[in-house]
Amino acid sequence: MELVVYLAGQIHDNWRDEIREKASKLGLPITFVGPMENHDRSDHIGEEILGPQPNKMLVDDAASDLNNLRTEVLLSKADVVIACFGEKYKQWNTAMDASAAISKNKPLILIRPESLIHPLKEIANKASVVCETADQAVKALSYIFETE
Repeated sequence: MELVVYLAGQIHDNWRDEIREKASKLGLPITFVGPMENHDRSDHIGEEILGPQPNKMLVDDAASDLNNLRTEVLLSKADVVIACFGEKYKQWNTAMDASAAISKNKPLILIRPESLIHPLKEIANKASVVCETADQAVKALSYIFETE
């Protein structure tokens, strides 16, 4: 059995690499998918595909359309979603993806630091598993494959 795991969260640091590396070291049969991790490409994909836009709002709108298409397709195909919230960046996209996972009845592993317990209480209440580290999230995935 192989799982597809959608990694939802900000794209400004390497938390995804940490999860991919830990899962690889454990030999877990997982394909990881997620948002475009190249921030510049994500911001400009609308104009790249649809052509020049007349103003910044429409540049963002065109990019959003394509990023939302990508998210919808990949999240829908995922067996599990990991949503990682950190303290440094705004997390609107992460909250949106976590909510989409919940509405699609996708198992959700929520990673959030202790400082975000209160602001994420509703999402945490709907998640399958809530943890504080990438290591704990990977161990949760690993447990799926255990036979004894």
